[in-house]
Amino acid sequence: MARNQARPDVRLTPSRRFSIFGFFGDVFGELRKVTWPSREEATRLWLLVIALAAVMGVFLGFFDWIFARVFSLLAGT
Repeated sequence: MARNQARPDVRLTPSRRFSIFGFFGDVFGELRKVTWPSREEATRLWLLVIALAAVMGVFLGFFDWIFARVFSLLAGT
């Protein structure tokens, strides 16, 4: 049986209201905490993504070609 838990009363007090300056301050604060990859690591990962996209493109293109040939034979065209 599930318990009926009451949610705490969360109201926006003047200190918790949305502020665009506070939002961007928090965004830049979080970006300072990010561990950015080195140039070599970013280049290596970029090449890996490009290579995998090319392999998948050839793979899917091959199956598309096979299915097109099979359906054209079945349709008699």
